[in-house]
Amino acid sequence: LTGVLDDCLCDIESIDDFNTFKIFPKIQKLQERDYFRYYKVNLKRPCPFWADDGHCSIKDCHVEPCPESKIPVGIKAGSSNKYSKAANNSKELEDCEQANKLGAVNSTLSNQSKEAFIDWARYDDSQDHFCELDDERSPDAQYVDLLLNPERYTGYKGPSAWRVWNSIYEENCFKPRSVYRPLNPLAPSRGGLVSVCHFSWTGLCLEKRVFYKLISGLHASINLHLCANYLLEETWGKPRWGPNVKEFTRRFDPAETKGEGPRRLKNLYFLYLIELRALSKVAPYFERAVVDLYTGNGHEDAESKALLLDIFRDTKSFHMHFDEKSMFAGDKKGAKSLKEEFRLHFKNISRIMDCVGCDKCRLWGKLQTQGLGTALKILFSEKEIQSLPENSPSKGFQLTRQEIVALVNAFGR
Repeated sequence: LTGVLDDCLCDIESIDDFNTFKIFPKIQKLQERDYFRYYKVNLKRPCPFWADDGHCSIKDCHVEPCPESKIPVGIKAGSSNKYSKAANNSKELEDCEQANKLGAVNSTLSNQSKEAFIDWARYDDSQDHFCELDDERSPDAQYVDLLLNPERYTGYKGPSAWRVWNSIYEENCFKPRSVYRPLNPLAPSRGGLVSVCHFSWTGLCLEKRVFYKLISGLHASINLHLCANYLLEETWGKPRWGPNVKEFTRRFDPAETKGEGPRRLKNLYFLYLIELRALSKVAPYFERAVVDLYTGNGHEDAESKALLLDIFRDTKSFHMHFDEKSMFAGDKKGAKSLKEEFRLHFKNISRIMDCVGCDKCRLWGKLQTQGLGTALKILFSEKEIQSLPENSPSKGFQLTRQEIVALVNAFGR
């Protein structure tokens, strides 16, 4: 890919250089810190749109959570102000680790991490604008270590996976009049399965083009990670994961995708720009002394915040940001209506993630959707962020720990 992206004054080469040399090494380090590696998620929420068609039974889709009695107290105290040092004995921890080895999603916590969960809810606020949030108090919500559960190919595909993306694109996305989509495994036809390959933005305003590109970019990101971390072989019970060029070609090569592949990849760059812009805009929220990345380990918390502020400085130095002020800039009534439509469409997409049949895929789908939803929330809250009080928690704009973790990890993807 080369050249300028549509709808912004930014070229791909500038993004590549900026990300490779400035952002990526620091984001990687940040994702490894305790505050950002543990994400609380409910993988048991029912699909609100159609009857569940069964969960993926492939081993790499599976989740084997720790029994409630085995979870360290510090985690259970995560959304309250109470904390006890009562810890599980080593035998219980071994049992928990053994249970998790059976499943591909590993929610085991290391001993040194147990005390990290003292009070991560200090600045939590349930209000959210663009996403359907999991109830963290639900007995089905659990902490997952993202480093132990990397996003990768699980074998989940076919009608169930296609149905999720089809619902997103066809029912919840402003899209070009016709765009090439993967073949429909749900609709039989005599002459093979028909796909559409024409592309036209006619009649689609900037806001709706942006929405479509963000969803397409998210889809491209997920597909890229499946190709980059693919199960190449499994010999003697030792799986080998790595890049699958053939799979990448199938999903992105112009000849294989009727010219659509490069456009999908360009949309990934566009998604990067939007989330980068959100990071630069939210910096004042974190620059205040009142905000800690609180885990209970004072030294690590200070280092994490310093690294995050360093990343913010880099994001501000980027000179080709997307100008979100060009969105919803028409007449007030029309702009307000369009913004609400935008928000509701995105909220619906976040709910569709509960229809993903593979738990590993659901985990990363929910996290990245919430990360993008948080980025949109930030971009549409500029006035509130600029008027934040320096020494007290704000009422006008608030981010929960879950939103912060999702934003950083989604951008990291």
